Amino acid sequence: MAKNLLIVESPAKAKTIEKYLGKDFIVKSSIGHIRDLPEKGIGIDIEHDFAPDYVVSPDKKKVVSELKKLAKEAETVWLATDEDREGEAIAWHLLSELGVDEKKTRRVVYHEITKSAIEEAIKNPRSIDRALVDAQQARRILDRLVGYELSPVLWRKVKPSLSAGRVQSVAVRLIVEREREVNGFVAVPYFKVDGLFNANDTNFHAELDKRYDNEQQAHEFLTKINGAEFSVKDLEKKPAKRSPSAPFTTSTLQQEASRKLSFSVLQTMRVAQGLYERGDITYMRTDSVNLSQQAINGAKEEIEKTFGAKYAQTRQYKTKSSSAQEAHEAIRPTDFSAKEIEGHNDNERRLYDLIRKRTIASQMANAEIEKTTITISQNKTQDNFIATGEVILFDGFLRVYSESDDDTDEQENSETLPLLKVNQKVNFAEANATQRFPSSLPRYTEASLVKKLEALGIGRPSTYAPTISTVQKRGYVVKESKEGTPRPYKVITLKNGTVTSATKTEITGAEKAKLFPTDIGSVVTDFLIENFGEILDYNFTANVEEEFDIIAEGKLSWTKMLKKFYTPFHITVEKATAVKEKASGEKLLGQDANGKNVYVKIGRYGPMVQIGDFNPDEEGETKPEDKPKYSKLRADQRMETITLEEALNLFKMPRKVGIYEEQEMAAGIGRFGPYIRHDGKFYSIPKEDDVYTIGEERAIEIIKDKRQKEIEKNIKTFAHDPEIRVLKGRFGPYITMDKKNYKIPKGKEASELTLEECLEIIKNDTSAGKKKRGFTPRKKAKE
Repeated sequence: MAKNLLIVESPAKAKTIEKYLGKDFIVKSSIGHIRDLPEKGIGIDIEHDFAPDYVVSPDKKKVVSELKKLAKEAETVWLATDEDREGEAIAWHLLSELGVDEKKTRRVVYHEITKSAIEEAIKNPRSIDRALVDAQQARRILDRLVGYELSPVLWRKVKPSLSAGRVQSVAVRLIVEREREVNGFVAVPYFKVDGLFNANDTNFHAELDKRYDNEQQAHEFLTKINGAEFSVKDLEKKPAKRSPSAPFTTSTLQQEASRKLSFSVLQTMRVAQGLYERGDITYMRTDSVNLSQQAINGAKEEIEKTFGAKYAQTRQYKTKSSSAQEAHEAIRPTDFSAKEIEGHNDNERRLYDLIRKRTIASQMANAEIEKTTITISQNKTQDNFIATGEVILFDGFLRVYSESDDDTDEQENSETLPLLKVNQKVNFAEANATQRFPSSLPRYTEASLVKKLEALGIGRPSTYAPTISTVQKRGYVVKESKEGTPRPYKVITLKNGTVTSATKTEITGAEKAKLFPTDIGSVVTDFLIENFGEILDYNFTANVEEEFDIIAEGKLSWTKMLKKFYTPFHITVEKATAVKEKASGEKLLGQDANGKNVYVKIGRYGPMVQIGDFNPDEEGETKPEDKPKYSKLRADQRMETITLEEALNLFKMPRKVGIYEEQEMAAGIGRFGPYIRHDGKFYSIPKEDDVYTIGEERAIEIIKDKRQKEIEKNIKTFAHDPEIRVLKGRFGPYITMDKKNYKIPKGKEASELTLEECLEIIKNDTSAGKKKRGFTPRKKAKE
């Protein structure tokens, strides 16, 4: 048996570290947290300084049993969990649960998994930092208190099975408020004028230095300048420098991976964790932009070797946030000479390349730019056209990396301008006054939400991914992409001495992977703001994070912090519970043709429309014909934007479409969208068809088309057992039975399979019940 037992958090990390340590070490994984507050009950003794009742997770009992045995046999136990608060807490839980003497344990930390870093950590062990553990405990317990006491209030006042969380509810509030800004925004159109000019055999554009409110004003301007002479009034050239961005922190990596790689926040963390555990990058949960001197030297050496000495410019970045204490370095490669990494999947290679280029660029010279502004005047009015452009004199860090914009998918390219002189005449080609519509603030993406949370001081590197994942899992927020809709706009053109007008069409309102609040998310947010305003206050949430930081520094008692929070919070919970009215978000849309009120609100099973009110007679009875009617909203409808007409249309479903094969066809809207029902079967209506107007002929086409596809899908059936079929799928042939699918082994010809062979394949299939591999955040956020 090895003298030393070293415990890490993940099996992948254990394999990597075991390669660096000799035969005297055995490296094992705790597979994340080994214990937590119990799933049932509050698990906190509020009367006795909020003492937590930690229990070993059921799925970790075997792991803990093995670690206990190994720890008892080892001379020294090394707790090598991650260096942040969460990792410190895991180390403390291991120490408490394994029952080993603290004198024979050592706490070691490192921010990269390399041979030198691990050996250095072993040489410099320390004891467990109880202040860091207390900060993590304070977060965990406070979040359990909020979730445990708030959730039942939501069950009674809004809808069963709801839940609330301190950080998550604030994140939902941000999304709800942005959605209302977008829906309430009224775009006031204007006209901007762009001119096309030519000088020195080069075409270039210049924009008028004013805008017009309406078509008439724009038309009058173009008419005035018809036949004007244009010349250079002023020419200004300014040297400028562009500096590289700092190396990645957790939040900036999440933002840039979203923009450049289209990764979700959770996906970024999963991929980054794999890179870290294999020793390719430093620790991926950090809010520091600092680089070690060793890293700076490594980057400089690689830059000079690849690009030359003039491209190198070493820098040490300083973290703006005073709370950046969870790690010592930014996210960077462990080996700058490794341009590519072997044995990784495509996503890992792409993220590694992004991290490497960003870090290399941070240590490169500034880009040197010459910005040019040309003012073009004309002899008809006092108005000027302005042309701007820039020339890169020295690319510097831009040779390697350029940061993306926050809210745009692509950056505008600067136009190359001709060499001109003041008073030089330029030739006019044409001018276009184009109608433009201002945009509201964009809806949040996962990346821009992380940026906003960080700016408000809400959450920390380890919480961004689980927060955004949780609000989506709970059904408070959905991530969707939406197709745009056509919008007409006017263009007035002056060309060849003639002013003409035309109406063109553009696609507007397209959304890509944006976060939208659901109706239940909006109603819950409104209820919490009304009754628990402090909990959803941005400053309050940020202040709580600061108090966790102060606890981590050993300057504040975690129990005192919890007492200060809990006493007024519990009083507020009792007051909210005593209120009789339920929160449904009810809104009166208008009246139907019979004069009955039409409402939209949250019901027991979700958002719905109600026609009519309860009007019981003197005996408290309501006639069947007088009872309100209800209909669920469609998946693409929202309570805050649905119109009276759209609400009333819901009650037209299902509607009779026609007769086919002596059976009635009905159009309706179900859980999976619009459909045609015929002879007990359902046929999905394509997007291009309207469920409210689809006719008999088109419905028959849809039915026939689906039947033909089913025929083509069938490879083989068996008369003795019709439940078993061999079908053609998206990824190749497969066997289906009892609504379960089974993969056909390689070498088997699908069309030649016998019933006995199919049964044998089903019997031997081992894929059923296997969990898909994925990233599970360590941070538990059930409350």
